Amino acid sequence: MLNLNTCTIEEMEARQAEILTEMNNENADLDALEKEAGEIRDALSARRSAAARRASIRAAVAQGAGSVIEERTAEPRARTLDEIRNSREYINAYANYIKTGNPGECRALLTENASSGGQLPVPVLVDQIVRTAWERDEIMRRVRRTFFRGNLKVTFERSGDVAYEHAEGTTAPTEESLTLGIVTMIPKNIKKWIHISDEVVAMGGETLLRYVYDELTYQIVRKLAALIIADIAGASTSHSGSAIGIPKVTVAPGVNTIATAAANLSDEAVNPVVIMNRLSEVNFRAAYASGNFAVDPFEGLPRVYTSALPAYDTASDNAVYAIVGDLEGAQVNYPEGDNVVIKYDDLTEAQADMVKIVGRQYAAHAVTGPGRFCNIAKPAAATT
Repeated sequence: MLNLNTCTIEEMEARQAEILTEMNNENADLDALEKEAGEIRDALSARRSAAARRASIRAAVAQGAGSVIEERTAEPRARTLDEIRNSREYINAYANYIKTGNPGECRALLTENASSGGQLPVPVLVDQIVRTAWERDEIMRRVRRTFFRGNLKVTFERSGDVAYEHAEGTTAPTEESLTLGIVTMIPKNIKKWIHISDEVVAMGGETLLRYVYDELTYQIVRKLAALIIADIAGASTSHSGSAIGIPKVTVAPGVNTIATAAANLSDEAVNPVVIMNRLSEVNFRAAYASGNFAVDPFEGLPRVYTSALPAYDTASDNAVYAIVGDLEGAQVNYPEGDNVVIKYDDLTEAQADMVKIVGRQYAAHAVTGPGRFCNIAKPAAATT
């Protein structure tokens, strides 16, 4: 006998089929089978009626029947600081902040995610513009970057004894004679300003930020690269108490010029490159051709081009026209971070419908790695 309270409709239907078969047996208890069949029939009818009723209720609710007991809404997820900085509303608010100088709209969007120290976080796209400007510049993407507050003092070894091997029981080696120097990196403002029309200002939002930051960041990074080259090319040939000396060879472009300069580098110059004006490559190529193309004048080193160095043909006598070295030996320190600070002036040239925008980056730069560079200078012309 089935338990009609727990069995399924399918099991009831299967038992009905069995009862029909058993009724044909010669010794079948027809009364008992008939009673069981009736009970199953009633249970099936009740079960199917309940299922139909439930289906009817579900359909009615799906069509809006019934009354709302409680509205349940999902709790809004708090956005991260990066999600806020990457949002359209924050980009527009930051563009308005650039124009008005009022950070209120940005801070309202930041709420508790506002950064410490009172500085307003820049939108993600501004960060990307700055990083791209760094990566595009072959000089600045190779230098060392730090973010120490205030003036930064970097020590270097002017002179020192070599290490000693000491065998047990022998006389102790003499104390090392070590002379240190200190490079003091004092930050200054690197500035660039541009004019834009009222029509560009009216674009607002991302368009305005990209236009302004692309141009200003590119120019500031270029200036920093030129200042680093000036630090290297203008260095003395010997160390002082406050500056690292850089050796200099005075030789015209030739197949052995780069090799001669590279020989003056220390073992710490692990990624040396050749830095020069693009026009100077012509002189090296001429020497390469005159040597029947037997030797690579660049010693297989990567070439980095900069207009901060003069072309060999136009350089003055004894002027540095090329540098061989590892740019990790140069350092830029950003006391206030590496983003560009914008100042907006819509009054000075309002009569011309022009807006003046000044970009500023606070940075210090210096050569801090001894043995990393060698300058190549142009020899004086022969006198007759």
